[in-house]
Amino acid sequence: MIKHTHSKSDPIFLKTGEGRTYQCGTMKAVFKADENETDDKYSISEWWLEPNSGGPGAHQHEDNDEIFYGIEGTTSIMVGDEWIDVEKGAFLRIPSKTIHDFANRTNEKCGVLNFFIPGGFEKNMPSIVNWFEENN
Repeated sequence: MIKHTHSKSDPIFLKTGEGRTYQCGTMKAVFKADENETDDKYSISEWWLEPNSGGPGAHQHEDNDEIFYGIEGTTSIMVGDEWIDVEKGAFLRIPSKTIHDFANRTNEKCGVLNFFIPGGFEKNMPSIVNWFEENN
């Protein structure tokens, strides 16, 4: 069960690095707002990748759009069969039903801010963490 300290009617203020953190191999997710905090309208999270590391693997979301915004370094994001380098300040929208993946192909840590619309993705995080623990 995910512990939430805010309801959908509460303002949320988190300092740098704060949020619900999930370690997935060389990738770390920090969820800032989700589930009951947004009435399942969206989830917001940071995704951090260590240098020269892979992401979650190619996947798609049937009913969810994703927005990525570069916050540090360069994150390579696969959209369909094309890789796009998302640098700090760059914006990328991936519509639902689109195969995508992301990776860090550089020698520096990278990070993106992710908006998952509608929300609810964080419910998968405990099983995703377990998968990475068992397969890495």
